[in-house]
Amino acid sequence: MVLNESYTLSNGVGIPKLGLGTWFIDDDKAAQAVRDAVGIGYRNIDTAQAYGNERGVGEGVRAGGIARDELFVSSKLAAEIKNYDDAVAAIDESLVTLGLDHIDLMLIHSPQPWADFRGGDYAEGNRQAWKALEEAYQAGRLRAIGVSNFQRRDVENILSACTVAPQVNQLLVHAGNTPVELMAYCEEKGVLVEAYSPIAHGEILKNPDVRAMADQYSVTIPQLCIRYTLQLGTVSLPKTADPEHMRSNAEVDFVISEDDMATLRGMHARDYGENSAFPVYSGT
Repeated sequence: MVLNESYTLSNGVGIPKLGLGTWFIDDDKAAQAVRDAVGIGYRNIDTAQAYGNERGVGEGVRAGGIARDELFVSSKLAAEIKNYDDAVAAIDESLVTLGLDHIDLMLIHSPQPWADFRGGDYAEGNRQAWKALEEAYQAGRLRAIGVSNFQRRDVENILSACTVAPQVNQLLVHAGNTPVELMAYCEEKGVLVEAYSPIAHGEILKNPDVRAMADQYSVTIPQLCIRYTLQLGTVSLPKTADPEHMRSNAEVDFVISEDDMATLRGMHARDYGENSAFPVYSGT
């Protein structure tokens, strides 16, 4: 079962293949969502400073009845943090807010602040933030470090100055939006890709071609989409607070054929409806 499967990061740390995304889960509901997920068998929980729910996620982790070393908890530095001192303080703050003595994976959430997404040059700021992550990693407070929404040039900027290479790049990956070249580059550099919004923030549920393919496999559209990202070799991070959806999302022990994988990889479906206002769905 996929909940028992994991990848191994470049530093030897294991990371479960399927995780629970928590974007848009309110802080007062996050603890219950995490407890439900852990009870179902999830061991990978993803949050971020920007989600505003680290407190609730941490509460759920501590109250989940599972030993801390059996859980993989990720968070992300706010995208606006582009200097060393603020990054150091923010890492400390996440540990305190989560109520944990270590975080399994910490990412830089974006190479640019959200208000200037894919805009100006923040190369130096990213290198400074990365230095703070490296130091926390070397101190054992972070078990792995990485980036999110980083394009090739952004990753190269970190690699040009780092002492610890990024182990993860969390990207928008779903049927209809598969950044093949960037994923291949990450693989070449030993950077594992995590797929956020593998169900395209829900919009793909309206796609008749995807529905027809899901019907062929006698699965739901979310199950097909999650399986697709897993077969790409990514960590899949579907977001839900509904225990029934959590269970269904984990029932993906089927195999998509090579031909159907090619069809999904070649799809272009990047309409996110009202959520297109969010920078990560802006098409850049």
